[in-house]
Amino acid sequence: MTRDIVNEWFPVAIAALLPTAPGRETLLLGQAIRITGVDGTPVVETLDGRKLPVKIAYGHVWTSLGEPGEIFPLPEATQPGRRLVDVGSVRVKCSPLRAVENFLDIAHFPFVHTDILGSEPHTEVYRYEVQIRDEIDEVWATKVRFYQPQAAKSAEGGTEIEYMYRVPHPTCSVLYKTSPPRPGEWDVITLFVQPLTEELCEVWPWMALFDDETSMAELIHFQQMIFMQDRSILENQLPRKLPLDPGMETPTRADMTSIAYRRWLKRNGISYGAQLVAA
Repeated sequence: MTRDIVNEWFPVAIAALLPTAPGRETLLLGQAIRITGVDGTPVVETLDGRKLPVKIAYGHVWTSLGEPGEIFPLPEATQPGRRLVDVGSVRVKCSPLRAVENFLDIAHFPFVHTDILGSEPHTEVYRYEVQIRDEIDEVWATKVRFYQPQAAKSAEGGTEIEYMYRVPHPTCSVLYKTSPPRPGEWDVITLFVQPLTEELCEVWPWMALFDDETSMAELIHFQQMIFMQDRSILENQLPRKLPLDPGMETPTRADMTSIAYRRWLKRNGISYGAQLVAA
């Protein structure tokens, strides 16, 4: 089974802003494109005028350079009671695959997001389960538990949080975490990555939360703060491309999700933004 990255959907703009914005020029897989709003409808085209497919989903305008199929499902986007949060975008000088892998990394919480998503001495990553679910062609990590001093903007005091990670797309990941104000439910935090080039990407976080108290500005600021802490780490990782050869880096037990993600990329033939052999 293989997937051609040219035929994938990618986020390129926030849907709510496009009808009133003058449009934007950007890159997708190294190709220059333009996004505009015409009579309230987004139009995406290459700079030489070739129209590209367009889909509105999960707060964003998505497009493709090829012939995409259906976008991956995210039923929480239409679940009543959730607040849908368009976080904005952050440009990062790293491989789009590196950005996704960092999002899957649990062990860095105490060291990068100190006293927010983690803290010392609570550094142990407990055993969890990882699967490549062949029937839906996705990577899933479940039964992930980690102590967090502030699990969400609405949280008061530290608590042990349960997570699930899902990779339904080569450059998109979905995080499900227990919701502090709504026991029994999952908050959803996504990382949608637009590959500008193999070593440069635009990251579009998006959230579907149970939180009726925190202001939208505070929710956005909290998530942007978290990702800005990640950006400095990502931009200093070498090589910039994500190594897919298991011998190029030494994984630990905490890296099970990363290992599965790299294996899944190789199995699907995804090499854009990847380093296949040692330099």
